Amino acid sequence: MAEKKQSDLGELLHYAGERRGLTFVGLALSAISMLLGMAPYICIWLVARDLIAVAPNWSAATNVGSYGWMAFAFAVAGILVYFAALMCTHLAAFRTASNIRKQGMAHLMNTPLGYFDNNASGLIRNRLDGASAETETLLAHNLADIVGTVAMFIGMVVLMLVFDWRMGAACLLAAVISVVAMFTMMGGKNAGLMQEYQAAQDRMSKAGTEYVRGIPVVKVFQQTVNSFKAFKEAIEDYSAKAGYYQGDVCRVPQSVNLTFTEGAFVFLVPLVLFLAPGALASGDFAGFVTNFAFYAVFSAIISTALAKIMFAASGMMLANTALNRIRQVTGAPTLEIAANPQAPQGNKVEFKDVSFTYEGATEDALKNVSFVVEPGQTVALVGPSGGGKTTAASLIPRFWDTTSGAVEVGGVDVRNMDPHVLMDQVAFVFQNNRLFKTSILENVRAARPEATREEVEAALAAAQCDDIIAKLPDGIDTVIGTEGTYLSGGEQQRVALARAILKDAPIVVLDEATAFADPENEALIQKAFATLTQGRTVIMIAHRLSTVTGADKIVVLDDGSVVEEGTHEQLVAAGGLYARMWADYNKAVTWRISSDGEVA
Repeated sequence: MAEKKQSDLGELLHYAGERRGLTFVGLALSAISMLLGMAPYICIWLVARDLIAVAPNWSAATNVGSYGWMAFAFAVAGILVYFAALMCTHLAAFRTASNIRKQGMAHLMNTPLGYFDNNASGLIRNRLDGASAETETLLAHNLADIVGTVAMFIGMVVLMLVFDWRMGAACLLAAVISVVAMFTMMGGKNAGLMQEYQAAQDRMSKAGTEYVRGIPVVKVFQQTVNSFKAFKEAIEDYSAKAGYYQGDVCRVPQSVNLTFTEGAFVFLVPLVLFLAPGALASGDFAGFVTNFAFYAVFSAIISTALAKIMFAASGMMLANTALNRIRQVTGAPTLEIAANPQAPQGNKVEFKDVSFTYEGATEDALKNVSFVVEPGQTVALVGPSGGGKTTAASLIPRFWDTTSGAVEVGGVDVRNMDPHVLMDQVAFVFQNNRLFKTSILENVRAARPEATREEVEAALAAAQCDDIIAKLPDGIDTVIGTEGTYLSGGEQQRVALARAILKDAPIVVLDEATAFADPENEALIQKAFATLTQGRTVIMIAHRLSTVTGADKIVVLDDGSVVEEGTHEQLVAAGGLYARMWADYNKAVTWRISSDGEVA
């Protein structure tokens, strides 16, 4: 366990880079400041000794003022040194937290895009941003307090045993009881509770993000939070674990801890009454009273020391849990890059006996899928929901890698291509594209950052966005999402199409791009498609079969396998699954409700 803690700490300090040394300087200064903070107690003992020695002739105690100034000087010095210690640890902690975020984001940039389908943005943010903040607390405060407290505790034990070991042992008995109580809360069978608590917090964060995104649906159907089962269960699970830890686990041990640390003298007073007769008989009662005064005052430091130990230990547990959450991000799988990447020769797309299984799934999403998209062809992927259409399309840009078989672009396996070259080859238009909270200009220019303003305007015009730009207060410089400026789903889709047009990639993947568009926007989107797809290799996924009748080839996927392929006319004539889907589609588009309420 000690080795694991050390490796965790070493891993955190590695993120500090060149500021790692500041952490060790800060820890040394923290230890010194704690020892300086104990010196005033010795000065108090010296004052009490001199006063008792000359009582009742108090004026004879000439060194009392000097001791007072010494106590003041030690206290100020301790504060200043502690301030310097925290400055050092904070500088290192800020750099550590910053580097964790930077390196985490850099790592995520190299993960397959499919990773983000299985890991919600709220969960990733909680793991990376929230966890790095927790490690910042550890390195900036807790670690310095741990080292300082260890120094304080060693100094405290030494001082308590120097003047009268019996009184010192009585005071330390309270410390022993406190340590046992803290171990009961944080050790043994309860050691894993903090991990369970953090895991519950992660689940609640993820479910909360999904619930917020679903609020429009909840409001439309007049539901409450109870209708969102996952969120409700996540809250209840978090509440149960937090309540169990705070109530059942911590209530009694923490009560015992506070009782004895705040009242350490409860053991001191009976001992003093027991030892007093012997002190009177020895003739050194004044020294005995002086020692009692010292321990009565000094016992107050026990609660401070043990409170710091408890909070520091809690900080170590949180930091360890946080580091595990950070590892879940930095340990995410990355795209393997070929040692000698090959360049594609043309725009041909070919699936060769491709099978794919999602992580954790027991059945294949794709099974031995093979088909070819020749350069300049438009190939449509159709089939029942869950048949594998989107999965197949996502393998082209390596959102995932195939389990077996190969996806080739330009005669080269996509796994043997430089990812940047591959991404330059393919443009995507999804059914629910997202726009950044920035200007229309920058949203479109995201596809090709070096593009000129004129090129962006031309792409917007080709995507049939002129009417959108005309109504915006600042034209293409209007920032989306500010001052009530929002776009409808169809309008957002047209801006996304402009982005794809500007990219000017030779291969285009369209995934249900008109799924949520109204008739007017759909007509404009179809015009934009004509510009986007002209002279390019196109793979389109559609449920509206009317949009694929003109495709050069239609590939029908069902249950992850290719069951048919051919032109619209060939597949209708074949009388298979596509023919049945076409018949159902034509029946659906003629569906209407008659004036008497009957379905016609």
